Amino acid sequence: MLFTGEFEHTIDAKGRLAVPSEIRSRMKKAEDGEAFYLTIGANRALRLYPEKGFERLAAMIEEGLVTDEAVQEFDQLLFPLSSRLELDSAGRVRLPDRMMQRAGLGKDVVLIGVRDHLQIRDLKQWNAELEDRLAKQEEIFSRFVRRGRPSEGHGAANASGGG
Repeated sequence: MLFTGEFEHTIDAKGRLAVPSEIRSRMKKAEDGEAFYLTIGANRALRLYPEKGFERLAAMIEEGLVTDEAVQEFDQLLFPLSSRLELDSAGRVRLPDRMMQRAGLGKDVVLIGVRDHLQIRDLKQWNAELEDRLAKQEEIFSRFVRRGRPSEGHGAANASGGG
């Protein structure tokens, strides 16, 4: 599922966040699952992955009895800080308090679509970052074009990547 757009929301007193109906209506149980996985990214933004999308990402990570140190560190950071979140009857997920604290979230947030996941960002912080990125838009696009296309060996960002 491709995630795009911005959705301003408020986290209620019980830590619940509504997943926009526009997103929920496009989710397919067979392809996306019935829930989300919440994790924290390199920029401390909370990330919501569709259940099956997160499971596919996890399956791509190198497995084995002996793994290198980078894989071990990644596993020990990503998976303990990940939670499976089910949607309630109103289409909301309950965000764990510790995760909201780690991400520095207040009650006013924005969900942003970032290709294969949603990020939950503090509204004021996101608006400030967005203004900065818009001021550098030409430079950002130029760097992306110079970087090359995914088919040229530059694969998509992994689950721990920034942005």
